[in-house]
Amino acid sequence: MGKVTDRNAGGIEERVMKLMRRYDYSPRTEQTYLLWISRFLQFHRGKDPRRMRKADIEIYLTHLAVTGHVSASTQNLALQSILFLFKKVLGADPGWLESFTRAREPRRVPVVLTRDEAWSILNHLEGENRTVCLLLYGSGLRLMEALRLRVKDVDFDYERIDVRRGKGKKDRVTVLPRSAREELGSHMAKVRRKREKDIEEGRGYVKLPGALARKYRSAEREWGWHWVFPASRSYREKKTGRHYRHHMHSSVIQREVKIAVRRSGISKNVSPHAFRHSFATHMLENGYDIRTVQELLGHSDVRTTMMYTHVLNKGVRGVQSPADISPPDKHRP
Repeated sequence: MGKVTDRNAGGIEERVMKLMRRYDYSPRTEQTYLLWISRFLQFHRGKDPRRMRKADIEIYLTHLAVTGHVSASTQNLALQSILFLFKKVLGADPGWLESFTRAREPRRVPVVLTRDEAWSILNHLEGENRTVCLLLYGSGLRLMEALRLRVKDVDFDYERIDVRRGKGKKDRVTVLPRSAREELGSHMAKVRRKREKDIEEGRGYVKLPGALARKYRSAEREWGWHWVFPASRSYREKKTGRHYRHHMHSSVIQREVKIAVRRSGISKNVSPHAFRHSFATHMLENGYDIRTVQELLGHSDVRTTMMYTHVLNKGVRGVQSPADISPPDKHRP
């Protein structure tokens, strides 16, 4: 992401970053907002953002739609980022900021795998890549929720996974599938051995959320705070000189899932998120009530979960084709 060089925008990005950290936004959201704010300021190069008004924002959104050909969801994300700049950083009058109409996003039916398809893809994955995707399918986790799991969030005795700060900064509890116990346990044992080796070499640190690192001085090296799916490489922090290990990057799983889908011969447009869609659909097929599925998925509104009932109702088992109602023998030419 390029920095805004215009003198009128000087210090804007730094103020955005400080405010986002004060409001406890996730690093991923922080990066996204900074990216769109930077692009917006670069588009209006030479103009003081404190003098901008609604028309300036609308011109940029039109540019994204007409020239950039971006989707409605991308337009809305850009608008959300820009509104943060004006509301929180520049302190603009909220009256005109609330009058924007969001781009209408098309409602899409989620990609759902059959049980055979899900297991076919899983069986074409190996190692930690397979373990991550098994939790997406078996626990209904989002990809980043799985990658951000800490050791202390996995409870083998009660067969549960505690999701911390999921979408919307909400905590929830979901099921740890029995089919994943042995595989996940074996994986975590390998991770623990790698961590012990890191500590012997003076490494083995992990970043803690918020201000916990200052409150619990030794927690950065405690096993419970370690990532369940750590990155293959560590990095050195310039400020402290310590060697930290982050969690796996989402692009690793996305790439491996694409390869596994191709090898399994499945023609559906499958991403890692399809495992979560399949979890919800198969739970409903198994007779679990929609409120239970809602809680496991972490949806704020049951109407979001209702999407999966539409998938069931529109599926091949929910509709009888008119061609199958009349006896075919009487209508053959």
